[in-house]
Amino acid sequence: MVMGISFRGSALLFVLLELSLVCCDITDGNAEHLKREHSLTKPYQGVGSSPSSQWDFSGSTLVTSSYVRLTPDERSKQGSIWNTVPCYLKDWEMHVQFKIHGSGKKSLHGDGIALWYTKDRLHSGPVFGNQDQFLGLAIFLDTFRNDLDGTARSFPYISAMVNNGSVSYDHGKDGRSSELGGCSAEIRNRDHDTYLAIRYSKGRLTVMVDVDDKNEWNECIDIGGVRLPTGYFFGASAATGDLSDNHDIISMKLYQLMVEHTAEEENLDWTKIEPSVSLLKSPKDNIDDPTGNFRGTPLTGWKVFLLLLCALLGIVVCAVVGAVVFQRRQERNKRFY
Repeated sequence: MVMGISFRGSALLFVLLELSLVCCDITDGNAEHLKREHSLTKPYQGVGSSPSSQWDFSGSTLVTSSYVRLTPDERSKQGSIWNTVPCYLKDWEMHVQFKIHGSGKKSLHGDGIALWYTKDRLHSGPVFGNQDQFLGLAIFLDTFRNDLDGTARSFPYISAMVNNGSVSYDHGKDGRSSELGGCSAEIRNRDHDTYLAIRYSKGRLTVMVDVDDKNEWNECIDIGGVRLPTGYFFGASAATGDLSDNHDIISMKLYQLMVEHTAEEENLDWTKIEPSVSLLKSPKDNIDDPTGNFRGTPLTGWKVFLLLLCALLGIVVCAVVGAVVFQRRQERNKRFY
């Protein structure tokens, strides 16, 4: 009896552990699911303006064998690089290796890098080198604080914005009025590699960073209720103003996430979805949030899962221990007859 219960408990424990590994496996980078047509890697073959190119660039962008420099450490520069192939994946994850560095000290540098998933591409403009009032998703790696009178936050600062084409990015307020979430991160002049991961799956947007040379991901943004269409383009841009930095992209790797959808979701025309976010409060409320974080609920999805997992493991352990104690008592009682 004990062996049977122990075996069932062990099997359940194994299944739960497997589920936890799958859930937490946000950025392992499974090469089998790498989508090369949407990835930018050394030595950057397929980059250019020819009809067969999968990536095109504009402005001050310089493509070398080791990096793609969006802007040099010079004033008033703009550059971008864009995938020429629209992405029709419903669930995906983008890994970006980047480097921001320059001679400017303290706060005398700028402006930063933006990562895009948008309907239009190669349209230069005032938002980190790209057009304003865009359609789609933007992740901003902002290295210069413009709002000196607002709530204090530490820069560099990473934030997310989803736009349906009707909202302007407010540079003067560092995008606070349209920000969905964000975090501070030391991403400039690091002596080691710096990475960022963007995951979009089943309406949830997650941004992770690995910038401390520890080979581990730390959560920066986790937002539910995000709706993004398929058929948009991935890209990266950067800009400098009176202050400057080198803004380099080392690689952009897109992975397909194998996720099951309902029949209703599968029959939906995902190209017709309008970019939007279902929020429990308006993004403008972030203006008064000193942390800059926006969460729909106090507990994010993975935290709830971990709590439930711990509870289930506790029940399994209690059941196994209880069965062992019960069996020993039964054997002890038999010896008295």
